[in-house]
Amino acid sequence: MLKGYGWLSLAIVTEIFGTSMLKLSEGFTVLLPSFGVVIGFALAFYCLSISIRTLPLSLAYAIWSGVGTAITAVIGVWIWGDAWNAYTVGGILLIIGGVVLLNGSKKAETAGKAAEQG
Repeated sequence: MLKGYGWLSLAIVTEIFGTSMLKLSEGFTVLLPSFGVVIGFALAFYCLSISIRTLPLSLAYAIWSGVGTAITAVIGVWIWGDAWNAYTVGGILLIIGGVVLLNGSKKAETAGKAAEQG
């Protein structure tokens, strides 16, 4: 399962890279960042597909999309001057809270199954 989280981390990093390149590609009119988009997202989906060999799909996808979205929002604020307001902060906190709750529910489910078997 630890390997699954490693692959999931790589999926998150490459998704953030791809999304950042999407901003720089200016609608796929700038060539080099456009290649970065394709490579970043291709690697992200590859790494995600490897991670779900050992992680539940619902957990992996929630973490991948949630963490990727939250970090991308922060990058947008810091690098591109996107709006930083109560809605942005609240949205990021809700994403993080949702991922934490989903992760906790999967751990509780696993513990319950182990108790039933053992």
